[in-house]
Amino acid sequence: MFKRITDDLDALLERLPPHIAEKLRDQKGRSDLLEVVMDLGRLPEARFPDHELTLSDTEVTAGDIEYLVSRIATFGGDNRAGVARTLHRISAIRNREGNIVGLTCRVGRAVYGTIGLIADLVESGKSILLMGGPGVGKTTMLREMARVLADDLKKRVVIVDTSNEIAGDGDIPHPGIGRARRMQVTHPQFQHAVMIEAVENHMPEVIVIDEIGTELEALASRTIAERGVQLIATAHGNSLENLIMNPTLADLTGGIQTVTLSDEEAKRRGTQKSILERKAPPTFDIVVEIQDWYHVAVHSDVAEVVDAMLRGRPIPPELRWIGENDEVKREQAAPPKKARAKKPVPSTTAKIYPFGINRSRLEQAMGNLNLSAKLTSDLREANVLMTSKSYYRKKAQPIRDAENAGISIYVIRSNKVSQMERSLASIFNLQMPDDPLSFAMKETEDAIAQVGQGKPAVELRPQNSYLRMLQHQLAERYGMKSQSIGREPHRRVQIFHNTE
Repeated sequence: MFKRITDDLDALLERLPPHIAEKLRDQKGRSDLLEVVMDLGRLPEARFPDHELTLSDTEVTAGDIEYLVSRIATFGGDNRAGVARTLHRISAIRNREGNIVGLTCRVGRAVYGTIGLIADLVESGKSILLMGGPGVGKTTMLREMARVLADDLKKRVVIVDTSNEIAGDGDIPHPGIGRARRMQVTHPQFQHAVMIEAVENHMPEVIVIDEIGTELEALASRTIAERGVQLIATAHGNSLENLIMNPTLADLTGGIQTVTLSDEEAKRRGTQKSILERKAPPTFDIVVEIQDWYHVAVHSDVAEVVDAMLRGRPIPPELRWIGENDEVKREQAAPPKKARAKKPVPSTTAKIYPFGINRSRLEQAMGNLNLSAKLTSDLREANVLMTSKSYYRKKAQPIRDAENAGISIYVIRSNKVSQMERSLASIFNLQMPDDPLSFAMKETEDAIAQVGQGKPAVELRPQNSYLRMLQHQLAERYGMKSQSIGREPHRRVQIFHNTE
């Protein structure tokens, strides 16, 4: 399905010191080269998807770094430079005096045909946000979307190219963007201003932006969308849920606020009095989570998805992938399952043997759920063993002994309190909330009720800054005082009486 067009690799190799570039010139599979790393006092390396290759027997010198720096464009405020009319990117690492002591030379490639999975979405005229981890192809897909919109759909497209990753270095943009126009940004902190300038001065029908990452950029995006301009962009985070929970970028999905209902309205809806609601229309109509080159998950109506999530009825995304004969396959993902117990164990008689996990965090998780279970250091006394994924894979002796003795084994992905809570909920057949937002607000409402009944103060569970802000707002609505205490990642809200 894809036709890969590799930028002129020789243009990058010609700028490397000859003794470093020499080994790459005849290297088999060099078309898969990801980057070349040069750190002062270390051996230079070439990185491929599945291995690394040492390029010289001598360590990188200051002269080697100067050789490369003198043959590329000037570094910008983001410590990135490039090679004119290519997509190669060179990033600098500096010491405390500002001198360059390391270089990462990333190979840039234009790939045509990457948007086959979402071609219908691009043609819809709706604003689209691409999300996904590093290296999954967000910028590559963004570039191809700009070209298709400009060349095939004949739209006026302007790219705001902060780090020159979309259209390459130099004043003449890379042909990979087709007829789309490109505006460069002198410094990353001015990206939001150039976004507004693009709309006001150049009458685009589509604005393309890579890496929306600040509150000002999120605000500029909303301003652009409200003017009827189609937005195509990427943002930090792997999923829509990450975005909703990000206090800086939550406005892209409409933002979230707490609303206090009357007793009658709460009864009619069958909910608690304090609920979470979307504050405004989302800036982006569609969110595409890129999993890899051949798999994406599509949220085709962001407003509907956010509203459903806040009501505790999450809508699963549509999964798309490339099947046989380059066909686009589609399937609605299954809704998330609630925690269920394998064999319900009464917490009053449960004895948990923790193996390879943090004991104090497990005790904290048990306290958060008000469990009366006991921890034991003797496997012979236990009826539950809890361990981490990495330890379970090793099949250490205690795990084998537990299996032979018929002791229930529960595996958690990481040593986080939240993971332990979910596992405990499964063991003791407890109902856990489908999303942390609802859980945090329910806990806050319960704490407010306790303080209202005479308790001097109540401490809530640690939460991120965004959820703490919502908790403070809710306390204020009920006439309570609140403060944040502790240090991250254990910073939490304390609620107490307003004595003023």
